[in-house]
Amino acid sequence: QLQLVESGGGLVQPGGSLRLSCTASGISLDNYAIAWFRQAPGKDREGVSCITNRNGQTYYADSVKGRFTISRDNAKDTVHLQMNNLKHEETGVYCCAADPGTINEKSWWSHYTFASWGQGTQVTVST
Repeated sequence: QLQLVESGGGLVQPGGSLRLSCTASGISLDNYAIAWFRQAPGKDREGVSCITNRNGQTYYADSVKGRFTISRDNAKDTVHLQMNNLKHEETGVYCCAADPGTINEKSWWSHYTFASWGQGTQVTVST
């Protein structure tokens, strides 16, 4: 399993932006599908976005389409999640997850799909 590390969380006002980053120490993420999940207090963990390892296909939850963008920085072995126009209800702990397998539209959103997880970074959207 990979040891994933997230960064970039923080406090932001509604309508603001944050960019989250996911890295793995000493290992390239090129061969792994990477997903972001979030968990709000008292709610189930939900898939936010995913980028595959085969052809760079990206997936997004309907609630974030048009506002969030997932991308790879291959030079830095990092996957970013750019989050714009954040909403109060998007407060929670955001974790990145990785798996070397084949991910598609039927599997990316399930946390059971991914073998490796980071500890998460807190995102708080509040005035």
